[in-house]
Amino acid sequence: MELFYTDHFVLPLPEGHRFPMSKYRLLRERLLASGRFHAGQFLIPPAATDAQLCRAHAPDYVQRVARGALSSSELREIGFPWTPEMVERSRRSSGATLAAARAALAGSGCAVNLAGGTHHAAHDKGSGFCVFNDAAVTARALQAEDGLGQIAVIDCDVHQGDGTAAILEGDASVFTFSIHGEKNFPARKQCSDLDIGLPDDCDDAAYLAALDGALERVFAVRPECVIYLAGADPFAGDRLGRLALSKAGLLERDRRVLTRCRDAGVPVAVTMAGGYADNIEDIVDIHTATVLLAARLFG
Repeated sequence: MELFYTDHFVLPLPEGHRFPMSKYRLLRERLLASGRFHAGQFLIPPAATDAQLCRAHAPDYVQRVARGALSSSELREIGFPWTPEMVERSRRSSGATLAAARAALAGSGCAVNLAGGTHHAAHDKGSGFCVFNDAAVTARALQAEDGLGQIAVIDCDVHQGDGTAAILEGDASVFTFSIHGEKNFPARKQCSDLDIGLPDDCDDAAYLAALDGALERVFAVRPECVIYLAGADPFAGDRLGRLALSKAGLLERDRRVLTRCRDAGVPVAVTMAGGYADNIEDIVDIHTATVLLAARLFG
């Protein structure tokens, strides 16, 4: 199983910034130390090209990101300062999800972007620590360049995949599913093909019951590839989450999604999406468990 990483494309952030950027490096180091993977399985992805980005995003937006011509209000909505490193990392993160999908399709059945899940980026703007929408970019590239038909996005981040829903709205060839905290960010939700908004403090049992029913609908469309956002932020200890899943519950979530993909013979690209626990080791624990489970199921 191939693991695509971008953590060495460092996005410089001000001291005290609330985004836990170091989690990506820590995750890669933890996986390498696990003994389950050898160094050759960790790969640097190509950057998404302008043509690939512009199938999901407005060309003017892509160009202004590249030139550093975003307004101060646009940068505030994204939550990152503009730097050339921010642009390169954002391109590589989208490229990593596309590379993972292609690796899964090529025969491994599953591959992982050790970042990604930037689902708040919309057609003409970024938002919520998301510059480019890697799921939408990947879906459109797979269809335009690889000849795929039906694709599904399974978004289990605690926040609704509003950007993904908006970009792909009305496109029956990409089924978008988001299971999230109903009262959480974003305040204004978009319409996925299937949305499940959960109440605050939702626990493992209620979450998994809702997920089971949703997966029936997702796989009824017979996707040729799944893009899975395995967010760590439904965790009870997440400061931005508002749900109450345990680490065991999150692992069972992953097991149900990934087993369904494997048993249906559907290749899956896994992305890490969000995670904001006060203790960064909790985030790394959850992401590590996701990747190790994927390796066991598809290895």
